[in-house]
Amino acid sequence: MSWQHQAACRTEDPELFFPVGNAGPAKLQVQKAQRVCADCPVRETCLSYALDMGESLGVWGGTSEEERRTLKRRRSRQQAAVARTSAGTAEPHVTHRAP
Repeated sequence: MSWQHQAACRTEDPELFFPVGNAGPAKLQVQKAQRVCADCPVRETCLSYALDMGESLGVWGGTSEEERRTLKRRRSRQQAAVARTSAGTAEPHVTHRAP
């Protein structure tokens, strides 16, 4: 059984999770969708899926579009820092030359 079958949103109208705009009624709609996500048993899995798949629209894992953009930027910076650290601690490549 996939994680989607365990999601709290499976019985909700999908349109709830895809508001049009980001102010006024749309903001209230995002908050309502996030309340559905709050106690979802697969919330973290849903969020990971959305980040990995580049889901830029809607509410996923209890996060708004803007919140996921922030998380993606943070994740990218962390991955870049790890890559820099790994490159800096790697053993230098030594080539041997014939005398």
